[in-house]
Amino acid sequence: MPLRNNIQDKIISSARISEKVKEWKLKGDVIVFTNGCFDILHRGHIELLMQAASLGNRLIIGLNTDHSVRKLKGKGRPYNDEGSRALVLASLLFVDAVVLFNEDTPYQLIDSIVPQILVKGGDYREDEVVGAEIIKSNGGKVIIVDLLKGYSTTLLGKKIREGNS
Repeated sequence: MPLRNNIQDKIISSARISEKVKEWKLKGDVIVFTNGCFDILHRGHIELLMQAASLGNRLIIGLNTDHSVRKLKGKGRPYNDEGSRALVLASLLFVDAVVLFNEDTPYQLIDSIVPQILVKGGDYREDEVVGAEIIKSNGGKVIIVDLLKGYSTTLLGKKIREGNS
């Protein structure tokens, strides 16, 4: 089962990710970071993650824990538990690490790894991106990626509830 082990190895604790990032940076890799709930992975997520991955050598995804998703999205969420969401993201070939965070924002995680590039979807302005000042003060870039219209977990949830396709 080497494939399964390789995928599981991409799910890294917040305590271990700093060491991994140091190794990658020593090799000259450009670290890209993005974050989110990724509750029901859909085409909009994939497009954003592919674009993020293309900006560097290593893509790290900060993934909200179930507790933090409930705080952000309400008690009916997440639809998928954190272990399932982490495994699905880790199975993507262009994802190098998935790190769960329990806080409302990934600020502490960003501060501990200081990626060179921070990516968020087009529903954010740069001045709203958590951790942007950390990245910019260390010579990095904050990149806002256009969202694919018509794709969101909220929209999918509504379609499922209403029985629409």
